[in-house]
Amino acid sequence: MSLSSENQEQEVIVPIAVAPVNRNNKTILETTFPDCPLWQPHSVDPAVAERMAYDGCNGGYGCCYAAFYSIIGQMAEKHGAPYKDFPFHVMKAGRSGVGGWKSTCGALLGAAFAYGLFYEKKEHNELVRELFYWHDTTALPIYRPKTNCKLDVDLPTSISDSVLCITSKTCWAYSSGFPIKSKESSERCARLTADVARKAIEILNAKIDGTFVPTADKNAGMKYEINASSVKDDPASVILVKQPEFRPVKAS
Repeated sequence: MSLSSENQEQEVIVPIAVAPVNRNNKTILETTFPDCPLWQPHSVDPAVAERMAYDGCNGGYGCCYAAFYSIIGQMAEKHGAPYKDFPFHVMKAGRSGVGGWKSTCGALLGAAFAYGLFYEKKEHNELVRELFYWHDTTALPIYRPKTNCKLDVDLPTSISDSVLCITSKTCWAYSSGFPIKSKESSERCARLTADVARKAIEILNAKIDGTFVPTADKNAGMKYEINASSVKDDPASVILVKQPEFRPVKAS
């Protein structure tokens, strides 16, 4: 599909309408939603993405915006419209688990929204499940910038076992010994955002190339209890107990 045909498709949007419909001799009002065409996905560079995501998260844009832009922003820079016309600022709403609410990790949300521009429910769910399962079972963060690192230190890793921002941060705090509200924790989130961006693009590129093979269990989903092995205290009191005292990390 050429860019011109893509642009033409974006203009064919039926407005939302509420119209009377006759059913079983009864007139009811039914809402008609627009059937917007999906965009054409393009492969992008995961190495470039992780740097973009890291810088965006540290630059005040937030984890959701940073992860989303590292994917769609690269397409915009290489292919122009319609990707460049996306209102990227709306993705700032997903920072820190949506408006600072500490719900679903903003980096994961940004990647999931990017997938949603290209794939419908079944395929979209499959990609999201693969990414989220990887996040829940992988010791993060992995990424550490080689240059221009905001906090140039080694950071401990942890397995969150959850997509929830607050659970992920809490598990890392107990594993590392650093408070949630610390410069180390902020650096950890920026690096984790870079990790999510890279993995999200590796999954997307494989999907585009036709080489994507799901590894996550089809029944995998969010767990509603914190795994006791992920923290050093009773999981039931994990949010209530006092945070560990600050412990400095030496630069490598």
